[in-house]
Amino acid sequence: MFQRILILSCLFVLGYCSSVPSAELPVKSSVEGTPFEYKLDGKTYEGYFAVDKSVSGKRPGVLVIHEWWGLSDYTKQRAKQLADLGYVAFAMDVYGKGVVTTDHNEAGKLSGANGDPKAFLKKIKKALEILKADPNVDPTKIGAIGYCFGGKGIVELALDGTELKGGVVSFHGMLSSPNLTSGSKKIKTKILVHHGADDPFIPKEAVETFVKTLTEAKAPLTFISHPGAVHGFTRPGAEKHGLPGLAYNKKADYASFESMKAFFAENFK
Repeated sequence: MFQRILILSCLFVLGYCSSVPSAELPVKSSVEGTPFEYKLDGKTYEGYFAVDKSVSGKRPGVLVIHEWWGLSDYTKQRAKQLADLGYVAFAMDVYGKGVVTTDHNEAGKLSGANGDPKAFLKKIKKALEILKADPNVDPTKIGAIGYCFGGKGIVELALDGTELKGGVVSFHGMLSSPNLTSGSKKIKTKILVHHGADDPFIPKEAVETFVKTLTEAKAPLTFISHPGAVHGFTRPGAEKHGLPGLAYNKKADYASFESMKAFFAENFK
């Protein structure tokens, strides 16, 4: 195990910065998305597989964990983008089939009802089983990403000691966990965290504790803080929800997207 902590000002030099959010970049016409229904503890869930049909043979798989809004079109588009990069992506469903909202009060209730780390991990591990079982996936090459509430799931997965070759990536994710101290020494997978430096939803104390705890545990963490970015910085139109501290940031969006691509490309070698 090694340690890799990187706190950057995030003045990334990108080849270009499109006029559209990264989530709206086009994908190849051969990329297809398909709903996938499954059950856990008697409840029905509906995830979403994305794959490039023009590619043959097994390839790495990436699990996608949605925001507190539920499995929305945004999450599905991110899965398609991963498929466009050459992976098979499975966007899991945390809430149950068809449960999606645009109301932040309802989203808070839904995410809060899934706040227990053990119950959340059970759902994530079920989704990982589904992803690994897909005939297009090389089960030895798995990674995972999560947005906002999904970032919390990514953190819990790492703290639980799950080892994924591709590593895990959190975008404006929740960093607090009751398992932080005990779990930090169990971490076996590389972690990439993209955080909005001005995110009011994640207390600075929680950020400092997270970085300090994993640093002392010599966990393989790369932590990137984006100046001026708040919560939801990858999400186009996030500010339309009318929540102070929730807004899209193009620079942070593109920087984190390019960073994720490089992270997986390196880890999946």
